[in-house]
Amino acid sequence: MAGLQFVIDELMDELKAKGSEKTRTLYSRHGMAMKRTLGVSVAELKSIAKTIRKTTGKAGTEEQQALAGELYETGMMEAMYLAGMLADGKRMTRKQLQAWAEGAAGMQMISEHTVPWVTVENAEGRALALEWIGSKTEHIAASGWCSYSGLVATTADADLDLAEIEGLLELAVTRIHGAQNRERYTMNGFVISVGGYVQPLSAKARAAAAKIGAVSVDMGDTACKVPLATSYIEKIEAMGRVGQKRKTIRC
Repeated sequence: MAGLQFVIDELMDELKAKGSEKTRTLYSRHGMAMKRTLGVSVAELKSIAKTIRKTTGKAGTEEQQALAGELYETGMMEAMYLAGMLADGKRMTRKQLQAWAEGAAGMQMISEHTVPWVTVENAEGRALALEWIGSKTEHIAASGWCSYSGLVATTADADLDLAEIEGLLELAVTRIHGAQNRERYTMNGFVISVGGYVQPLSAKARAAAAKIGAVSVDMGDTACKVPLATSYIEKIEAMGRVGQKRKTIRC
């Protein structure tokens, strides 16, 4: 691979060239800070990541880790999202993960997707998720709830702390309606994740969802709706999929 700064410059030029005002506007309607977006679609980002892997090998190589770190530090949403596609969360330090969480302000695609992707893969993931859940900063708290949702989705029930998860369900019940906007959304998602992925706690998650009821979240200038957790869990049960784990939360 050529010099790192040269590669970063080339990639940023490519991202700018592939961006469109229509996609920038779409991202803005979903709550992303428009001044930090280039308008590159996720499909295009996946294509770019695939090309990079052809050059550098499987995910998580030294070159990819270095590239991911530099891309994330640009502060541009698409570059940060691409960084998450290239990075191996297992090889990141706690300090790096904390920096990624803090740097995702105003970009829910990063705080609720990219940051949890790498955090779930890391040995410090559970501890960080719990720490972030307690944060008063909206996007960091959202990263915490999404990261713990990812953990329950990918970890065998026997390896989960069921008492801790039950406590988080109770916390969601008591705090959700008074929480900040994206925190409410991700708390609701956590309840659904427990109901769908943790067999021993599915009934308790459904009961928590019933207590919570409908959750009001400002979804921006979109037609998106907040899923009703009770209905969502019931659909998973009806399909016989409760407890079926995922290999990864990456998409």
